[in-house]
Amino acid sequence: MATTFSPRVSGPGIGAKADPVATEAIAALINDAPVPMPTTLKTFGAMMAREFRVIGRNAVSTIIRSITQPLLFVFVFAYVFPKIGGGIILGRAAGAAAAAHGATHGGINFTTILLPGLMGSMIIMQGMLGTTMPLVMEFSWQRTIEDRALAPVPIRVLGIQKITAGAIRAVMAAPIVLLVTLFVHAADQGPHIHVANWLMLVLVMIGSSTVTAAMGLLLGTMMDPRKTQMTFTVVLMPMTMLGCVYYPWSALHAIRWLQTLVLLNPMVYMSEGLRAALTPSVAHMPAWGVLLALFGGTLVFGYLGLRTFRNRVVN
Repeated sequence: MATTFSPRVSGPGIGAKADPVATEAIAALINDAPVPMPTTLKTFGAMMAREFRVIGRNAVSTIIRSITQPLLFVFVFAYVFPKIGGGIILGRAAGAAAAAHGATHGGINFTTILLPGLMGSMIIMQGMLGTTMPLVMEFSWQRTIEDRALAPVPIRVLGIQKITAGAIRAVMAAPIVLLVTLFVHAADQGPHIHVANWLMLVLVMIGSSTVTAAMGLLLGTMMDPRKTQMTFTVVLMPMTMLGCVYYPWSALHAIRWLQTLVLLNPMVYMSEGLRAALTPSVAHMPAWGVLLALFGGTLVFGYLGLRTFRNRVVN
């Protein structure tokens, strides 16, 4: 049943005289206004539009953060070391593993090994930080999460939107590392890139970004805001150092217990998946194992993260 708005032209708190033309125009605007019919898709789109606006405002700082770390690593290992006679090539252990997988190791320099690992490192940093840090602020002093929790959608949709936004940040940061590595290196020390399977590259990028964002959602809803710095030191540092960023996983066969232990680290599958897609000449894990770990991890961390997110918002 339609409700008609009839504004008062006089009464308590209203001027004794009012312009009847203006009041009729206002009443017509209100009565003819479309009835809002929010849907899950429209609300999700509005939330993502807000995220893109925030990303656009912080684009400069995001690019600077994305460039600084890979630029320093590439400058030291791909430019300084070769210039002073310390260029690094694939060692015997990794070379033997590469030969066992049918890959040659002649001419494979350290930049070729380093590129996929740096891209994976940047994905996990941007995916986790881009999801966790906003949550820490929204759940602590800002309390802005309360406004979006009132949106006409289930709370889990807001959690999925957080994962999606973090994954987009991670995907946007990875190509920056690729560009830095391609242009910053000494002569004959550039990475040897060959994308033989574009579908594999796309799937690895999607799986890597979503699993890191899901981990960020879980971490951001579990951690104490007062211990943010310590938490990232304890979590990110071991994941990076033992995530096959600076060496292929096959090179750890000489330390069998460590090679098995690092399989619990999602970072390993990101680095190895990007090696399989970008630098197939370097020995890497089977593609099916990498994709199973990345998308399986997304489901596990996503489920746990959405549960803790809902409990944190409700409480």
